[in-house]
Amino acid sequence: MRKPLYRSIHVVLILVFAASVFIMTSAVFADGSTVENGKKVAFDRKAGNCLSCHLIEGGEAPGNLGPPLIAMKARFPDRQRLRDIIWDITTSRPEALMPPFGRHKIISEQDIDDIVEYMYTL
Repeated sequence: MRKPLYRSIHVVLILVFAASVFIMTSAVFADGSTVENGKKVAFDRKAGNCLSCHLIEGGEAPGNLGPPLIAMKARFPDRQRLRDIIWDITTSRPEALMPPFGRHKIISEQDIDDIVEYMYTL
C-alpha cells in the first residue's frame, strides 16, 4: 500500500524538478535574438526611440531629457518594475514626459519584454 504512494510522490517530484529546470534555463539564457531585438527597438527612431531622450552606450545622437541608461541591473533589481515603467510610467509619475509605450500600444508586449532584456545588458 505504501509503495504506490511513494512512487507517486517520486514521480511528482521528478516532474516538478524537470519543469523548474526548464523554466529557469529559459529565464537565465535569454537568447541573443531577444536582446538584439530589444536593442533594435530601443534604437529605432520609429519604434521605441529610447535614444531620443536617453543616452545609451553605442547610440548615435542621444537625447538628454531622460536619465542615461546605464547600470540597469543595479538600478532596477526587479525586472518587473523596469517593465512597468516602460509599459506606463505615468502610473507612478503622472508628470513624466516618457510615453506609456504599452498602454498606448506604441510597441508590442514582446518588444517591451525584449527591451527589458536588452536594458539588463547595459
